[in-house]
Amino acid sequence: MKVVGVSACPAGLAHTPMAAKALMKAGEKMGWDVKMEQQSAIGAINAVTKEEAQAADFVLIASDQKINHMERFEGKPTIRVDINMCIKAPAAVLKKCGAAVEAKRQK
Repeated sequence: MKVVGVSACPAGLAHTPMAAKALMKAGEKMGWDVKMEQQSAIGAINAVTKEEAQAADFVLIASDQKINHMERFEGKPTIRVDINMCIKAPAAVLKKCGAAVEAKRQK
């Protein structure tokens, strides 16, 4: 499965990179292609392009913050998850989100 997403927290210095790295590492172990952008006060790191977003199966937003440039994800299934859950149980988050997207496709 191909996943793109954004992690963001108020400062963007601790939870943001921790969540992004945890999700990408879990995705790699699962055989999934996961790219996570980190948004912080200093800007975006590892930015997701509109082309990458459109090629993804779904978009994962690991944040309760406002995310910049959400328009690039238009038309894609987008799931927002608490950033702490993405740090604590990244594989479970990916599996649950992937299952939800698949279930919706089959309807």
